[in-house]
Amino acid sequence: MNFRPLGERVLVERLEEDTKTTSGIIIPDNAKEKPLEGIIQAIGSEVKDVKVGDKVVFGKYSGTEVKLEGKEYLILKLEDVLGVRA
Repeated sequence: MNFRPLGERVLVERLEEDTKTTSGIIIPDNAKEKPLEGIIQAIGSEVKDVKVGDKVVFGKYSGTEVKLEGKEYLILKLEDVLGVRA
């Protein structure tokens, strides 16, 4: 990908949400919430706390959605990243 966020921003690809509950009920698309987890695809030059490939958790109303090369991504300020999953 040919994109680099500026400053303390990261480019995140959201993880896919499960289509079934643990009991096997299928969740329709219009009832799903967007996942609050993603994988960092690119980082700005001032980002020190996370790296490309980290799985992160972010706030529900954080970031700006963008479409690059036909895929949807989220640009987040580093302060909107709540944590890194192991």
